[in-house]
Amino acid sequence: MIARLKQFFKELQDTPDPQQLAHSINLAAACMLLEVVYADEHLDGAEASLLPQLLEQNLSISAEDANELIDEARRNRNDATSLFQFTSVVNEHFSLEQKQQLVLSMWQLAYADGELCRYEDQIIRRCADLLYLKHSELIQLRNRAIERQRHA
Repeated sequence: MIARLKQFFKELQDTPDPQQLAHSINLAAACMLLEVVYADEHLDGAEASLLPQLLEQNLSISAEDANELIDEARRNRNDATSLFQFTSVVNEHFSLEQKQQLVLSMWQLAYADGELCRYEDQIIRRCADLLYLKHSELIQLRNRAIERQRHA
């Protein structure tokens, strides 16, 4: 009985409040997008302006919250050991459609400067694999991003 009570209180302590959980989920998504932005080792103006817009759309947050999230993601970027720590959070809390939208946004960022760097491509493919997306979905999302870039 005492062991069950201890376990209950431990679980209660370990459970983040809904705002904290939502922030962690949003931060994971922002970090994934930021990985694409910095894959070619420079931040292009088109990428810099597109990133907050994509965060606003994907996460349904305000422009101010998007910019704060980007700043926090930049600060936490060097502490990351792998993409898995971000994709595992996204896998746990995003629907298939949300995952697809996130990968589409990654492609849009990659093509924002008009060219795809091989490191951007590798990061997106690795993330899609860790998000359990099919290769055909990945290609469809890439093609949609290319089409949007042409019409922009």
